[in-house]
Parts: sequence; structure tokens; C-alpha cells
Amino acid sequence: MTPTERVEYLAELNPEALTADGFAEALIGYVEIFNRIIAAYDRSKCIKILMKRDGMSEEEAQEYFEFNVIGAYMGENTPAFLTRLDSV
Repeated sequence: MTPTERVEYLAELNPEALTADGFAEALIGYVEIFNRIIAAYDRSKCIKILMKRDGMSEEEAQEYFEFNVIGAYMGENTPAFLTRLDSV
């Protein structure tokens, strides 16, 4: 499934689910929580996208991501960002 197809599939499941602009390649699925479905992104893939796309160092990308992406709560349909325990 392409990134565009993943976004479209998510929209079919929950038309109000929000997505993170510029991170379609990091969309790995969805999370079901309290009878609603929200987008699920791989945090490490998001960091890599920022490093590659915007030329940031890993430290810059993590700081930007934490403040501007994770810190951008937009209601109950805000996406979730997964940190894999095997990468900690």
C-alpha cells in the first residue's frame, strides 16, 4: 500500500482522523482507542524524514519533532506517534 493509499484508507475508517503533514512515508497504521481510530506514525521514521528533507541533524530533528509535531495537539483525532521499544 502506498503512502497515499494509507491516508485514503484511514480517511475511510475515520473521516475526521488528522494526519501529520509531510510525514506520509512514516504512517504505519492506525490506533483504536475508546472506539475511535487515529493515525499512527513511526517516530523514528519521522525523525529520519526531517533529517533528510530539511537537512537537520538528528538532535535538531528530535527537538523540532517534539516541539512542533508531538506538541501540536489538535483534539481527539490528533495522530499518535509510536516509539518502538526495540529502538530505545
